[in-house]
Amino acid sequence: MSKRLKSIKDKKENNWKEGFQALKYVPRFFSKVWEAAPSLFLVNLISRLLNAATPIIILWVGKLIIDEVILQIDLADKDLSQLWTYVGVELAVIVFSDLIGRLTNLTDGLIGDLYSNKSSVEIIDKTAEIELKDLEDPVFYDKLERARRQTNSRVSLLTNILSQIQDVITVVSLITALIVFEPWLILLLIFAIIPSFINEIKFSQSSYSLARSWTVERRELDYLRHTGASDVTAKEIKLFGLTSFISNRFETLAHKYYLANRKLTVNRSIWGATFNLLGILAYYGAYVLIIFRVVGGLLTVGELTFLSGSFNRLRTRLQGMFFRFSKISESALYLKDYFDFLDIEVDSIPDVEIKQIPPKIHSGFLFENVSFRYPDTKKYVLQDLNFELRVGEKLAFVGENGAGKTTLIKLVLRFYEPTEGRILLDGIDIRQFNKAEYQQQFGVIFQDFIKYNFTAGENISVGNIEEFSNEEKIKAAAELSLADEVIGELEDGYQTKMGKQFHGGVNLSGGQWQKVALGRAYMKDAKVVILDEPTSALDARAEYEAFQRFIGITKGKTAIIISHRFSTVRMADRILVLKHGSLLEMGTHEQLLKNGNLYAELFKLQAEGYQ
Repeated sequence: MSKRLKSIKDKKENNWKEGFQALKYVPRFFSKVWEAAPSLFLVNLISRLLNAATPIIILWVGKLIIDEVILQIDLADKDLSQLWTYVGVELAVIVFSDLIGRLTNLTDGLIGDLYSNKSSVEIIDKTAEIELKDLEDPVFYDKLERARRQTNSRVSLLTNILSQIQDVITVVSLITALIVFEPWLILLLIFAIIPSFINEIKFSQSSYSLARSWTVERRELDYLRHTGASDVTAKEIKLFGLTSFISNRFETLAHKYYLANRKLTVNRSIWGATFNLLGILAYYGAYVLIIFRVVGGLLTVGELTFLSGSFNRLRTRLQGMFFRFSKISESALYLKDYFDFLDIEVDSIPDVEIKQIPPKIHSGFLFENVSFRYPDTKKYVLQDLNFELRVGEKLAFVGENGAGKTTLIKLVLRFYEPTEGRILLDGIDIRQFNKAEYQQQFGVIFQDFIKYNFTAGENISVGNIEEFSNEEKIKAAAELSLADEVIGELEDGYQTKMGKQFHGGVNLSGGQWQKVALGRAYMKDAKVVILDEPTSALDARAEYEAFQRFIGITKGKTAIIISHRFSTVRMADRILVLKHGSLLEMGTHEQLLKNGNLYAELFKLQAEGYQ
């Protein structure tokens, strides 16, 4: 802990510089806000400008009222018409200020909501652009965490900047009044304000450094919080008695952050109180000076209230402005994190001419010397693969766990690019196709498919989002995947909410979920269909029937199948056997049995298990 705090202290000077440099992102931020709510933003700005002059007007009218009251006291023949005029003006200004202030607060909230929605959509869209290798990188997740968690900071930044503009106008008018009547008060004002400003800047930068340095730990806290209180993990948590382990781990880590934050907060409060006391003493020094001027006959009683009120408001406004400026510079650092995330460059193949995807596959896929290793690792997951996936062929990938079967599929889908070699589609390197258009040619169901907390029908329709509302297509896909039997037993059928996170939702068994997910593959008339262990939770009869239907409806289509059940694998036209990332053997079921190699060994072991 001490090392972390020392690191924060060592970076203090850099943080000051970073805080001011981060202000360059404010114009870009305002352009984003304008895009989210142009009319509301304009109304908010105008209302703040109108309200900026009301404090000095109220103080001046108050001075006129007091001077008029004192004047009328000494007059035998009193005329209160002027006094009531002043009172009426003050009432009108106060009512106007209140109404315009409420309009400002209203538009603040609405703009904040609209911008928050827009920025969240931008984060989702940007995440979709990121390569899978980056999505699996902890450093990327730290950036995503900072961008996602700091939405409130960005919304408050908007309010702070607009309030700062409003207060600048107010402060200029109040300073002008002090200069006209008592210029010496400005020196006392500087003495009262500058120390507080330096204090706020110092601690706001330290606060940002602490929050940034604890990004990883905060993600771990969120993970522990979710793991310890989730319907997904509840069974194992109870069965293994993990509640105390998780809660203690959470409590230990949370307490460490509390101690680090407590030290910073206590120091900030102590120094803040000290500098604020200096401000109070300066105010009363100014008050004494004004009183002497009034007693000496140099100022009226009305001017006494005007100047004391102006000085006090000016001190309060300036302290608020300096405090707000420290918050703005701190929030601008968070803003930097947000734009850094949006500006992450997506990897692209340089100087490659984009080719049109063939409207129809003629020859199929060709793998030439394909090798792959994950970023920042030296070990190859796949090495020197050479084979062909012919058009209209059903090709099965077989191998022991960790052989590289799913990784090979990720290369086909361009979630990753080969480290060495290339994959050709009809003789064209697949990296020369537009990636999004290329990926749309596939219908895929992974073993770790997502169980969306949507309705049953929506869980199927996500396989082809363009047909999201096509009930006939959804029901047809459900029939092909046998999901119609599952959905038919649900109370609200295709409108039944899945999962227990929302009211009225229902849970399904693993096999039932797989039937629903399998329906997604039938939603799209894809050129290539990939099934990565999609039926592992089905019983043998259901799996056999599901694959019989699959083989039937994908007749003439190209397909890749991964399955550990050889009753399924043998339905493929050819079988590719991987071992430690290398191609060991390839052929039909009968050919591989005759070879007596790994495939025959695995088939024999599984067959003995059924005897």
